[in-house]
Amino acid sequence: MANYWLVKSEPGCYSIDTLENEPEQITSWDGVRNYQARNFMRDEMKLGDKVLFYHSVTNPSVVGLCEVVRESYPDHTAWDPEDGHFDPKSTEETPRWFMVDVKFVEKFPRAISLKELRQVPGLENMELLRKGSRLSVMPVNKKEFDIICNLAKEQA
Repeated sequence: MANYWLVKSEPGCYSIDTLENEPEQITSWDGVRNYQARNFMRDEMKLGDKVLFYHSVTNPSVVGLCEVVRESYPDHTAWDPEDGHFDPKSTEETPRWFMVDVKFVEKFPRAISLKELRQVPGLENMELLRKGSRLSVMPVNKKEFDIICNLAKEQA
């Protein structure tokens, strides 16, 4: 049984268009440095899970879908002192951070803004909409996932 997720990325750093243009339309979801988000990726994200792609900061909105194509493995960016995600406490022998690989599925015909999401019945308890929620990887239930996918296709 598939799980559903939402991942956030600043479009100026990595966008849905970037993912769509990757070789094989696949990328590693690296650089996550929050323990709860890491635990979701490391312990719960499974092959075939569906993922909402969310652009944060600039025009925050859900913009498309991707899918988990490789389950968790150590995030090597933590070991590179030249990388912005370097963590000297993470080593190859005792990795602290993990990542998954995701594959582009589709870009929505229209983005669903954070403002619009806040007004949609059925999304009231969505983690993304909770005050103070800052996770970059979070679970979404099937009902929330379906509501958002249907919204994206309306009025396109």
